[in-house]
Amino acid sequence: MAKVLLGFMGSGKTTIARKLDSDFVDMDALLVDRLGMPIARFFEEKGEAAFRQLEEEVLAELLKTDKVISTGGGIVISPRNRALLKQNTDNIYLKADFETLYQRISADKDNQRPLFLKNSKEDLAVIFKERQAWYEEVASQIVNVSSLNPDEIIEELR
Repeated sequence: MAKVLLGFMGSGKTTIARKLDSDFVDMDALLVDRLGMPIARFFEEKGEAAFRQLEEEVLAELLKTDKVISTGGGIVISPRNRALLKQNTDNIYLKADFETLYQRISADKDNQRPLFLKNSKEDLAVIFKERQAWYEEVASQIVNVSSLNPDEIIEELR
């Protein structure tokens, strides 16, 4: 069974996945490879529905492995993805309050996320609130990461 890390952008999914297993799968990076272009460009050219379809296929494939998986923050948008995740017994929601996440995203100049660039802080807060319920719906474990550093999160997971 896969160990799946869930959470809003800035929650530390990729950082924690890398610390849990150097052979982890970054779902966004895998999707970029499969798409042959950045996710944002694929969204513009083919639309969100086409992206979500491929995302579902990749998720279904990865859940059959025993890998540590860092998902994209929007993985829970699709009802099909949520149904797939509910069948997996090791889904970890890296939960943080919106202000903490917003500060992390704002400070991360190396990873400018399209959702962050295209939305106001208020709009992001609405998206965050909607997704939070879905993360909790599929999570088998919730770790509040607002005030923890990566090593403390790993300790919490072990």
